[in-house]
Amino acid sequence: MPQTTIGNATVHHRVEGSGPGLLLVHGTGATGEANYGHLLGEFTDQHTVILPDYAGSGETVDDGGPLTLDQLADQVLGAADEATGEPVDIVGFSLGALIAVTAAAKRPERVRRLVLVAGWARNDDPRKRLGFRLWRRLADVDPELYSHFVSMMLFTPGFLANLGPETFDSAVGGIEVNEGTLRQIDLGLEADVSDLLPGINVPTLVVGCRHDQLVPVEHSRELHEAISGSDYQEIASGHLVPAEAPDELVKIIRDFLD
Repeated sequence: MPQTTIGNATVHHRVEGSGPGLLLVHGTGATGEANYGHLLGEFTDQHTVILPDYAGSGETVDDGGPLTLDQLADQVLGAADEATGEPVDIVGFSLGALIAVTAAAKRPERVRRLVLVAGWARNDDPRKRLGFRLWRRLADVDPELYSHFVSMMLFTPGFLANLGPETFDSAVGGIEVNEGTLRQIDLGLEADVSDLLPGINVPTLVVGCRHDQLVPVEHSRELHEAISGSDYQEIASGHLVPAEAPDELVKIIRDFLD
């Protein structure tokens, strides 16, 4: 896997396909492969897809300190710089949506269009803060409870009910926690991009997840309202929409990019 040094981090990334650059930015506790690997074939026919793992994920290594949106935006854009000198489209999921906004605000010349999936603007919503605090605390208390809680927050009841017994046990019991994930949760608890949104002037699509328990859909609607001229689509899914409704998500993204 290619790697590039950005600040104090060695950022691992994957590049597939050909055409205009498409930077896919994953969410908390995941990797580029985990969130998007099963979707790559839907985009590589028309795009050079860049799939980075930012600090705390995958094989990317940094100094282990607290994370900031500025650091992670520099890391994912550094991966894009290695792949292409042209402006890229960015799809950001969950925390990745805030990283995408930060990237567009810091280096607008490198960003052509934005797709923000299951993101948020403010850090002061009591319901979201409660969920993130419990998520973080359970990691210190009991790994099994942590995995069960995350599963309940990520998926809708109907999606879990339709899994076979073995798949269900794997899904709700196989979510591991590590120091990198904890650093990302800590960032997600405090991350706020509300001040950046009025300055976003690239074409933007906001995608909300109607049944999201981790980041309630009202946050996506607020993002849409705060970004002038943005488009909005909503999917009947839980938070982890790349796994729960991949076909619908791909269609929405491709229709926007095409």
